[in-house]
Amino acid sequence: MFSRIAFGSQPLRSNVFFSKPVKLLQKPRTTFPSQGSCAVHVDSPPTIPTLTTSYAHGTSSKSLLFSTVGGSLQASAERFPDREAVVFLQDGVRKTFSQLQQDVDQAAAGLLALGLKRGDRLGMWGPNTYEWVLFQFASAKAGIILVSVNPAYQVQELEFALRKVGCNAIVCPTQFKTQKYCDMLRQICPEMDTAIPGSVKSARLPDLHTVIVTDSRQPGMYHLEDVMQAGSSQHMQQLEELQKKLSFDDPINIQFTSGTTGNPKGATLSHHNIVNNAYFIGMRLGYDWRSQVRVCLPVPMYHCFGSVGGGIVMATHGITLVSPSTGYDGRANLAAMESERCTFVYGTPTMYIDMLGQPDLAKFDLSSVEGGIMAGSPCPPEIVKKVISTMGIKEFVIAYGTTETSPVSFCGFPTDNLERKSETVGCIASHIEAKVVDPGSGQLVPLGISGELMIRGYCVMLEYWGDVAKTDECIAKDRWYKTGDIASLDKYGFCRIEGRIKDMIIRGGENIYPAEIEQFLHTHPKVQEAQVIGIKDERMGEEVCACLKLKAGQDCSAEDIKAYCKGKIAHFKIPRYVTFVNDYPLTVSGKIQKNKLREQTEKFLAL
Repeated sequence: MFSRIAFGSQPLRSNVFFSKPVKLLQKPRTTFPSQGSCAVHVDSPPTIPTLTTSYAHGTSSKSLLFSTVGGSLQASAERFPDREAVVFLQDGVRKTFSQLQQDVDQAAAGLLALGLKRGDRLGMWGPNTYEWVLFQFASAKAGIILVSVNPAYQVQELEFALRKVGCNAIVCPTQFKTQKYCDMLRQICPEMDTAIPGSVKSARLPDLHTVIVTDSRQPGMYHLEDVMQAGSSQHMQQLEELQKKLSFDDPINIQFTSGTTGNPKGATLSHHNIVNNAYFIGMRLGYDWRSQVRVCLPVPMYHCFGSVGGGIVMATHGITLVSPSTGYDGRANLAAMESERCTFVYGTPTMYIDMLGQPDLAKFDLSSVEGGIMAGSPCPPEIVKKVISTMGIKEFVIAYGTTETSPVSFCGFPTDNLERKSETVGCIASHIEAKVVDPGSGQLVPLGISGELMIRGYCVMLEYWGDVAKTDECIAKDRWYKTGDIASLDKYGFCRIEGRIKDMIIRGGENIYPAEIEQFLHTHPKVQEAQVIGIKDERMGEEVCACLKLKAGQDCSAEDIKAYCKGKIAHFKIPRYVTFVNDYPLTVSGKIQKNKLREQTEKFLAL
C-alpha cells in the first residue's frame, strides 16, 4: 500500500478542481475463469486449506537471500564472534565463529597461494572432522568448487568421481579405520612419490596437481600446516578483492548422486541454492528466534544433510554444530546431547533406531533436546513416534528432498500434530513449487491422488557437471525437476511419499544404485547374470540383496561373493544377502520384473 500517490517527484495537490464533471473512460472488465488457489503461506503452519489441485507454491514474507557461502559465515562471525561455531568432541576441537572465520581466511589465502583459482575443483575426502568444515568454507571464499567425495569410496569409485569433475586438488586424512586414503591415491597416481607437492602430473587424473593431507607428511603431498602458512598479506588482499567478483549464482559444491546407469553424476549446486535452502530450513525450525541453538550432528558432512543442513545452516543462522564422533557411533550421540546440552539432533531413521536401541538410553539426560530432524531415507511412522515418546523430543520433524534440490523441498513444522509428523514428509518449503503429475502424460493429477513429484524453484541444481544429456533427462526446459518419487499432496500443502519410480535402494540413509553393483558383480568369473534389489530391513530400512545366476557348471557361495566385493566397492554396497537363482520373473517383452523378484526373494528369505 502507498500512503500517497505521486507523479514524478511531486505529490498530487489536494486543491485541484475541475470546472466540468469528468467522465472516466473505463475498459470493460475481463472475466477470467476460476483458477483455484495454489499458494500456501508457510511462515507458520497453514491452518486454512488453500490447495485445489496438485500444485503448491510455498509463499513467504521473507525474501530470498543474495549472499555467498563466504559472506554468510562472515556475517555470523561479525554478529556472534564469541559464540561456539563448531565442536568436534573426538578430536577435542572447539572454535568460536571468530576463530573459525580466521582459520577459513587463512586456509582460503593458502589455497590461492598454492595456485588454485576461482572455478577450480577441490575434493574433500574423509569422515566428519574440523578440516571438512574448514575447507568447505575456505574453498567457497576462494571461489573454488568443493567436491564432496564419499569417504567409503574405493579406488575405482574415487578415480571415476575425480576424473568426472576434473578435480584439481584433493584434501584427505592419511587413513580412517580401514580406509587408507593416501595409499589409495598412490594406486591411482604413483607419480606422487617422486613429485614436488603441488606439481603432481598424473596419467590417470590429468587435472589433479595438488594433494593436501590433514594429519601427516607424505611424499608429493602438502601437509595442512603448509596451506595454513602459505598465504601472505598479498594473498589476503587478493582474497578480499575476489569477494567483490564472486556471484551468488556461481557453482560452489558438487555432490555425487547416481541414476539407473549406476555411474555417479555430479549434482552442481550454487551459493544461491545452498545458502537459501539452509536459511529456510533454519527458519522452519525456528532457529531465527531460539536462543543458543546447539545441533548434535552425526550425519556425514559429504552428504547434503550434513553439509547444507549442518554446515551452511550454521553459517546462515549462527548456530553451534556438535560432532559427536568422527565415524558414526549411536551411543556417542546420546553422550554428546547430554554433555553439550544440545537443543536439536539430526539423523537418518537408522541412526534414530540405533539410539533408541541403546540399552542404557534411559540413563542419558536429554532434557535440553527440544527438536530434531529425521531425513535421508523413508521414515517409518513407528520410529518417529518412538523418538517423540521415548527420547522426549517433542518438536520433531521429517524433511524431504534430493541432492539435486539443495536438498530440502518439504519439511514439517515443530508444532505439527503427531499424524503430520509421522505420516507426511512435511509442508512445502518457502519459495519452492511442487506439483504431482501422471508419469505417463505429465498432466496434473487431482489433489490427493498419487503421481510423480516434481520440484521447481531457486533450489534446483544448475546441472550434472559435464553431462548435458543426464541433466536434460531430469530437468525440463521449464526447469521442473523430476524427483522419480511417487507422492501425493493434501489441501494444506503437506506431502506423502508413497514409493519410488526408480529402483534405488536406501540403506540407512545411503543411496545405493543397483546397476552400479550389478555391473561390478558381472566381473566375477562365475557369475552369468546379476540382479540387485532392496530387501526390507527393520533397522536399515532396506538391505542390498544380490540375486545371481551362475555360469553353467559353476559353484559359488554367498561368502565367496561378499569376499570378492570387499575392498573393491564401498562397504555399504556389499550385498547383505546373496541368493542363487535359475531364472528371473520376466514381463511379456522379456524385461526383468524387479518388484516380483523382490517379493519372491523376501518370501524365500522368510522376511
